[in-house]
Amino acid sequence: MASAAQGKLVYNIYRALTYGLSPLVYLHLRWRQLRGREHPLRWPERLGRPSMPRLPGPLLWFHAVSLGEGMATIPVIKHCYRLRPDFNILMTTSTYSAFEVIKNRLPSGVIYQFCPLDIPAAVDAFLGYWKPSAIIIMESELWPNLIMGASKHGIALALLNARVSAKSFKHWSRPMVLPLISLLLSKFSLIAPLSTSQAIHFQLLQAPPFIINFSGDLKYVHGYDDCEGDLGSLEDLKVQLVHRQIWMASSIHRGEEKVMLGADKVLRQMNPQMITIIVPRHPQHGKEIAQELLKEGQTVALRSQHETVMPGTNVYVVDTLGELRQLYRLTPIAVIGGSFFPGLAGHNISEAAAAGCAILTGYHVGHYKNMVLEMQQLNPLSVLQVSGKSELEEALTELFSDARLLEARQVAAREAFLALSSGIVANVWNLLNFHVLRQSLY
Repeated sequence: MASAAQGKLVYNIYRALTYGLSPLVYLHLRWRQLRGREHPLRWPERLGRPSMPRLPGPLLWFHAVSLGEGMATIPVIKHCYRLRPDFNILMTTSTYSAFEVIKNRLPSGVIYQFCPLDIPAAVDAFLGYWKPSAIIIMESELWPNLIMGASKHGIALALLNARVSAKSFKHWSRPMVLPLISLLLSKFSLIAPLSTSQAIHFQLLQAPPFIINFSGDLKYVHGYDDCEGDLGSLEDLKVQLVHRQIWMASSIHRGEEKVMLGADKVLRQMNPQMITIIVPRHPQHGKEIAQELLKEGQTVALRSQHETVMPGTNVYVVDTLGELRQLYRLTPIAVIGGSFFPGLAGHNISEAAAAGCAILTGYHVGHYKNMVLEMQQLNPLSVLQVSGKSELEEALTELFSDARLLEARQVAAREAFLALSSGIVANVWNLLNFHVLRQSLY
């Protein structure tokens, strides 16, 4: 067992290192800002410098590193905002792309800042100004200066949708690191893991067993939350796609476009008017895909340029952020990328299920394996996994050739999603209320 004394020794070394490296971290932050990877005006928030006033009263701080985790946090924030309007709510994310999408999806009274870097001066300034009553962290953001600083100030901590990747678990289990991880986990009042296997990982990392409680996967909830609204700016696209057969490849990573475009060629032999919608994980990748297709003589429409889908358009490339969940509502079939090559870790399939898509994915789904298995256990037709290009082409051909099978898979995905998403936000709120809020706010 790792001792608390060992953990404190490792933490003191970490704090000294991050203190000494602070000038270099500042220079790196400025470099990122000049490269457009940090907000051009609000980048000082990453150093703990606030840009908004701190109102009187208790404050809950919700933190998520990037877009996916941030979107999963929003339903809990909205629930809290409705039930406890007397609480101030602060949300932070780390990435500029998350900020651009999430800023317009939060209730008007929620304060939104960029999270501080985990260097002593930034964390101390941030905690000293905002003085949160509790900190709710998403997934696996275990930053030592932040967690130890919160504990020093008596701030309650919760970890929602808690997970540890296989790589992180191996690293965190090492003799030199485990004492620090054990110390950090001991500062939490609640850890809500994604699955039983994740709960075991946290226990092996020496998290106190009594703080580990299940609530359900919040990524089911944000799939529902975002697929129930109107199509907004996509209404024009919907009109352009009328009477065209459509399928979509979403969240694809570099290299996967070859798999998807290979399937596109096969399907257009069946129906020359077939439309393939490609949504890369990163917008710049979308621009590159469009350029390559244009060189090959294909007719491509690019989302960022507001280009119209014409009768001869083969591929529609979405090189924008924040529209994926609405796009799912335009297509009967969704192929979820980030899953077709080793080393990838999958993406959220519940968003497509919420929209009623037939779902296909590869086998390299990382921590989304639990979500895939849960849906398949409820209905084997809800998610189809394929191993590569030939299996994908065969599966898509079958779906477009058999309307009854396509509808059955669409219905199965939607029903599995509805069953698994029910009551999750209420479960999370009850756990937060019992383990965190009552000890810090009442």
